[in-house]
Amino acid sequence: MSVTIVNPATLHDPVSFGYSHVAQVTGELVIIAGQYASDHEGHVTSPDFAEQVAQSLDNLRAALAAAGLSVQDVAQIRTFVVDHDLDKLAVIAGAIGEIWGDRPPAQTLIGVAALALPGMLFEIDAVAARP
Repeated sequence: MSVTIVNPATLHDPVSFGYSHVAQVTGELVIIAGQYASDHEGHVTSPDFAEQVAQSLDNLRAALAAAGLSVQDVAQIRTFVVDHDLDKLAVIAGAIGEIWGDRPPAQTLIGVAALALPGMLFEIDAVAARP
């Protein structure tokens, strides 16, 4: 495997928050641009935050597949959240848990006032490693 996830015992357990502390990478890095809840024309698909998270993650998987990779090759994600709060964190952590289980990638969550297009509430980018 090209990504090794590490959560040192000397730091808090971050998995329930949807991230890991360290992702060690070997191999070629692949950078995935920010993915949001877009359809094939780039329109936001839903005003619902949870639906946007789900669609954004589906779009992330599609971008990874286009590079010949899967979510298991992801070392780091950055999530951008409009008007971040704990309810939104719970949605994100739940979605991350469904995909990565107890081995989520390193993550930085960034609360923002707005994203690129009207109606966007969530965006995710990724760094993956090709073995």
